[in-house]
Amino acid sequence: MPRHSRGGRPPRIVFVEPAETQVLALTVEQTVRLDRALNVLAADPADVKPHATATALRDYQHDGIRVIFYATALGSILIVTYVEAD
Repeated sequence: MPRHSRGGRPPRIVFVEPAETQVLALTVEQTVRLDRALNVLAADPADVKPHATATALRDYQHDGIRVIFYATALGSILIVTYVEAD
């Protein structure tokens, strides 16, 4: 069973610039893969490996999608700072 913060509710996901602009440039197929990746992240963001250059950031890569994000202290919000798709 996935662990969620805040009593079982998934975290809110927020995109900051330039990630928001990067998302707007994705194709429909890439957006579907991004949605799947965000569902995985929301299920257990603590399980994602730290980014190589900043330990507060997390770096998730799967199925041609890369999402760099960090979670608030209580894990109630995931802040996406970078999105990449091939």
